[in-house]
Amino acid sequence: MAIAEKGKQHLIDPGICIRCNSCEEACTISAITHDERNYVVKPDVCSECRDCVPVCPTGAIDNWFAIVPGEAWSIEEQFSWDELPAPTAAAPPPQPAIPQEVERLTAEATAGQGGPAPAPWSAEKPAVNLYTEKNPITATVTGNLRLTAEGASADIRHIILDFGGAHFPLLEGQNIGIIPPGSDGKGRPHFVRLYSVASPREGERPGYNNCALTVKRVVEDHESRPIRGVCSNYLCDLEKGDKVQVIGPFGANFLMPNHPGSSLMMICTGTGSAPMRAMTERRRRRRELNEGGSLMLFFGARAQDELPYHGPLMKLPQEFIDINFAFSRVPGEPKRYVQDRIRERHEDVWRHLNDEECYIYLCGLKGMEKGVDEAFRDVCRLHGGDWDKLLPQLRGKGRYHIETY
Repeated sequence: MAIAEKGKQHLIDPGICIRCNSCEEACTISAITHDERNYVVKPDVCSECRDCVPVCPTGAIDNWFAIVPGEAWSIEEQFSWDELPAPTAAAPPPQPAIPQEVERLTAEATAGQGGPAPAPWSAEKPAVNLYTEKNPITATVTGNLRLTAEGASADIRHIILDFGGAHFPLLEGQNIGIIPPGSDGKGRPHFVRLYSVASPREGERPGYNNCALTVKRVVEDHESRPIRGVCSNYLCDLEKGDKVQVIGPFGANFLMPNHPGSSLMMICTGTGSAPMRAMTERRRRRRELNEGGSLMLFFGARAQDELPYHGPLMKLPQEFIDINFAFSRVPGEPKRYVQDRIRERHEDVWRHLNDEECYIYLCGLKGMEKGVDEAFRDVCRLHGGDWDKLLPQLRGKGRYHIETY
């Protein structure tokens, strides 16, 4: 049955199509044709196989409009278009459902703040759920670098995935889903795992269609009991040239502001540094634009040799980013956590909390949000404020975001 008979229609956006002919070559059932003006999809032939989606370099091919069954736009009508018709309010373009496991993981990650807060008002509109478990995108590993010292107890990797010519737009703060190969002890396919993107929207290398992940090899649980993380070990063992099945992107809330003058306060531990690295690198690449705003980072780890990206961070000038490390397992020194550093910097923290242009991001191990919450409460109390009243205001304005795992 053609998809137009099911109440939706596959259309190509003539406004961004570059007429490369990739889609028509990829279609095995001859559902795509063209004239001197437009590439179009035959509504009575297209079966929604989506073989044409990964090869489109601009994403022009990836449009699925809700229609009244049997009332599809003809190819003659499509040939006459300069842009896609606007979808009606009663019939928005259908989107594939977010996988239940992704929804569960997202709910757990944002539970520490009572669910996701709205994105900053100026955040770029994200693409979400372009590739599903039934239709994943295949990425190629182009880099796998150990970030922590060889003697460190944590093996944390910087892994670069390349998507080739496929359309896979990502924003700082978004996640991608990785499908590890194989099955569990009961013969069921492994569940998808989510990983925060550690590179800015232009890619790990500007001009290349790739992204970076920050992955810790899991060999024990939170109670230090031996356990082998299925997906983390799979990713950490990958070599250049290996292929990875990816779904997503996911995430429409934990996004950075785009407007000039906006500031960021970032609080993280371990691999929770991934979205912070993406945001910091986005700002670093745009320094010469003099857009204003400041960066303040609170970064916790057991020790310096377990701190991802320590070397690159130390190369950044102090006038660009205010860095505050907290190490909890340094021999001969008292344990220090990010909440302790927040209290030490209470004057600047209080100023940022009351700055309408400052956006706050927290990412790391589950439970850390409680300590940070108490630290903010102490800072507010010290300066005559009320954290319990301020927090809902920050959340409502898209200024306070939490993702813990």
